[in-house]
Amino acid sequence: MSQIEIQATFAGKDAAQEASLKLHALRATDVSGLLDNGTVTATVDEAVAERALYLIQQIGGNANTTIM
Repeated sequence: MSQIEIQATFAGKDAAQEASLKLHALRATDVSGLLDNGTVTATVDEAVAERALYLIQQIGGNANTTIM
């Protein structure tokens, strides 16, 4: 199964932190970023990529993806 890297940006620290926690709950790996700047990067399995992108959108973020 492919891995998808997601790079997301948010309006603020709280939204980025919420996304980071929820991405961990989806078993994302390599969750990192500059939360103070509203950015999060995570790697997820292809099977949960749509859910990850949906949660980012629901929190108010914008995302770019890269298939690894």
